[in-house]
Amino acid sequence: MSSRERKKAALYEKLQLLRSVTNSSALVLKGVQNKLNKTSIIVDATKYIEDLKQKVDRLNRDIATTQFSAEDQNSLPAVKVETLERGFLINVFSERNCPGLLVSILETFEELGLTVLDARVSCSDSFHLEAVGGENEGQHDSIDAQVVKQAVLQAIKNWSESSEQD
Repeated sequence: MSSRERKKAALYEKLQLLRSVTNSSALVLKGVQNKLNKTSIIVDATKYIEDLKQKVDRLNRDIATTQFSAEDQNSLPAVKVETLERGFLINVFSERNCPGLLVSILETFEELGLTVLDARVSCSDSFHLEAVGGENEGQHDSIDAQVVKQAVLQAIKNWSESSEQD
């Protein structure tokens, strides 16, 4: 087989492969319509590549949207509340600084009728609050850890919404 015939055979094989990969409906025929069919396969391959590019763009947008919403949810501080013998241990942690959050949480404690008995707070690069809250002496309704946690989470949500508007 001559060099020219080997090249034609290799080209024919590559066109067949391209046709199958791109699901082209054009046929590879030897003879008169050979040039037209090659063009049809290449045009089909070009359309296929454009479709793939659009799918990749759409998936990248979906991923970016998903990551943004996940980051948005993860940016809120974590809250843990434990019941103690006479009160609660409340831990609030965020990897980022949260200006104004401490005030919102303390206002919530006041609304719940909790007195802060002991607290440690760090607000420099991150936010960390560890507080021991006890129920006020005159309070008749006893509250549980879940109520405290939900109230603190609501305070964080309200703080987050108000700090986004600023």
